[in-house]
Amino acid sequence: MQLHNLKRQRGLKRKKVVGRGGKRGTTSGKGTKGQKARAGHRIRPEIRDMIKKLPRLRGRGKNYLKTVTLFGAVVNLADIERHFKVGETVNPGALFTAGLINKEGGRLPKVKILGKGTLSKKLIFKDCEFSRSVALKLGHE
Repeated sequence: MQLHNLKRQRGLKRKKVVGRGGKRGTTSGKGTKGQKARAGHRIRPEIRDMIKKLPRLRGRGKNYLKTVTLFGAVVNLADIERHFKVGETVNPGALFTAGLINKEGGRLPKVKILGKGTLSKKLIFKDCEFSRSVALKLGHE
């Protein structure tokens, strides 16, 4: 006996494949349920929704929904006290070179100075915002 003499006891029968689209019922691919499956269905064009929304959006500028200005970097007085000497100018560039802030998107961010710590040195501040507690400590208010 050799391999070419072997035969199966039962003939080869392919398994019936169902539920993959094709000719086995309308949605044997298991698609189309919901609105499209109902009688008299009609789905309106998507552009119509956008056109209907336009009058309600009219008059709003591109920054209409922005409510809060977020400051890119915040620095405490204690850090400024530690990194700067008497009479130096504190601005975003100096804070960057001191390593207290990082650039955002390739440019220096707005800086806000917060009141944690104390300041005993005379410094010159430029292009910086102050929190209320810092303004009271420095006498800017």
